[in-house]
Amino acid sequence: MIFVKEVGVHALWLAQDDPKKNTAVLANKRGNLRLHKKISTIPRRGIILEPLCGKVFGPEDHDLILERGGAIVGLDCSWAHIEASVEQVMKRTRLQPRMLPLLLAANPVNWGKPGRLTTAEALATVLFLLGRVEQAHEVLGAFRWGERFFELNKEPLEAYAAATSSAELVELQFEFFDLRHLKSGDESA
Repeated sequence: MIFVKEVGVHALWLAQDDPKKNTAVLANKRGNLRLHKKISTIPRRGIILEPLCGKVFGPEDHDLILERGGAIVGLDCSWAHIEASVEQVMKRTRLQPRMLPLLLAANPVNWGKPGRLTTAEALATVLFLLGRVEQAHEVLGAFRWGERFFELNKEPLEAYAAATSSAELVELQFEFFDLRHLKSGDESA
């Protein structure tokens, strides 16, 4: 069994928003992830976070990342262009698409909105769920609001991380959020 010390964290940047405010660009500058401008340069094994796939990242996915050396790739695009961006990228990659369980955004643009996470928040979530808590905090370390993300989502993050299956993880969302009032498409990317 291979044990990966640090998980490979990447983002595919589609340049749809201001790079001076973009969380993936800033985390890349700090060395917390590797930014890709071309789909041909992203890792070939692992998962890609995209909010429209309908399959939540869960314990069944941990082996691919932790034992087989797969990477986590965040799809960095504007929420305004999410559908076209997902369609464009998913035609050209074999990475396993996964979405995240519901959490509250701590970033200033979408503060408190369920599921409207930045790419850095999404990547930090997966790292947390994998038990890579320190690496998760490093990814959000560049942002004044980074620690607030973990404070806002403390209980759901801990519950999601303790889940033994994706089905259990999906059910746990109902304990923390009233999903009847959320519009479709509000899941995190």
